[in-house]
Amino acid sequence: MLFLYNLVISIAGFFLKIVALFSPKIKLFTDGRKNVFNILEEKIKPADKTIWFHSASLGEYEQGLPVIEKIKEKYPEHKIIVTFFSPSGYEVRKNNTVADVTVYLPLDTKSNAKKFLKLVHPELAFFIKYEFWLNYLKELETSKTPTYLISGIFRENQMFFKWYGGFYRKALKAFTYFFVQNESSKEKIETIGFHNVVVSGDTRFDRVNAILERDNTLDFIENFKNNKPTIVIGSSWPKDETLIAEYINQAPEDVKFIIAPHNIKADQISNLKSQITKSTVLFSEKENLDLSNYNVFIIDTVGLLTKIYSYGTIAYVGGGFGNPGIHNILEPATFGIPIIIGPNYSNFAEAIQLVALKGCIVISNFNELKENLDRLLADANFLAEKSQICNAYIQDNIGATNAIMNVVL
Repeated sequence: MLFLYNLVISIAGFFLKIVALFSPKIKLFTDGRKNVFNILEEKIKPADKTIWFHSASLGEYEQGLPVIEKIKEKYPEHKIIVTFFSPSGYEVRKNNTVADVTVYLPLDTKSNAKKFLKLVHPELAFFIKYEFWLNYLKELETSKTPTYLISGIFRENQMFFKWYGGFYRKALKAFTYFFVQNESSKEKIETIGFHNVVVSGDTRFDRVNAILERDNTLDFIENFKNNKPTIVIGSSWPKDETLIAEYINQAPEDVKFIIAPHNIKADQISNLKSQITKSTVLFSEKENLDLSNYNVFIIDTVGLLTKIYSYGTIAYVGGGFGNPGIHNILEPATFGIPIIIGPNYSNFAEAIQLVALKGCIVISNFNELKENLDRLLADANFLAEKSQICNAYIQDNIGATNAIMNVVL
């Protein structure tokens, strides 16, 4: 089976180069890996002390960031190496300041794994949430490098728990400790003989809670809000926007709306704006305007949504009418904002939990959206109850980073 795994990886590498001719994203994936070893040779010397963190994409990087920061603080003399598998992670965070070296992870061939680990020679290695690359894990085990999984989740459908997954189960022996998010993951991995497991929780809660300690001020949002109830629509998709636009068009005049779409392409922004009859302004048009005169503010740029949530009275988080499902609900929750989402959230543990706690409201059509928004705007006690639930949910789940550091150190 390991032979087949290596064969598949090699074949995939060949075909990705062909697909890259037609796909800009795959081109980033392949081109970004061409100079990885040269970068490592240039930036890491044999005498350097290093610690390696690997994340699949942006979400996993953000999830691991509290641990990366703590490790950097504890080991200031070490170089921090961060690798990404996906362009959506690397291209956004390639210029991060927490790591000394940030590169793509070369494909998991035997030769790549040996060369990478020879150049990086990490004293500690961390994998965030998932991505179990067999050749890298084998080399880490051979070199007796302490290796940790942080914020891990184990589920029935994973290869480790299949009758044919013996070679994957064997790879897990490389891990010194598994830090998992919940008891069910601990129980699951213990069924295949691993007991070096700690239920630490999800480091994302530490990450979002830290948002409260920074300056979230945005003067232009404050001007737009003008002390009025404000509904923030984050990471919306066209299906979300159709429902939201219909609600906006009949909403009370004293309610403000800020929309931060997932896709900010000009044609989609134009389509969204065309559906709204209330006075609307784009972020790209805001200069020299009195934003308080507008009812709707469309954020046609990236990187502002987290701070914008701090101004919200209510949050609608998009993605729940498509696949893979909703976007990040922890950021609005950390500001104690009631959250509304679409029906597709079953793959997101935090959404399942917050829905069960009744801090997050699920809607499946316009009537349900209108009913819940109207009530939240009209009933101060109902609004406060939902807000308190969201805030308490975050506070009750922080501490994963410290739990990890207590064992690693």
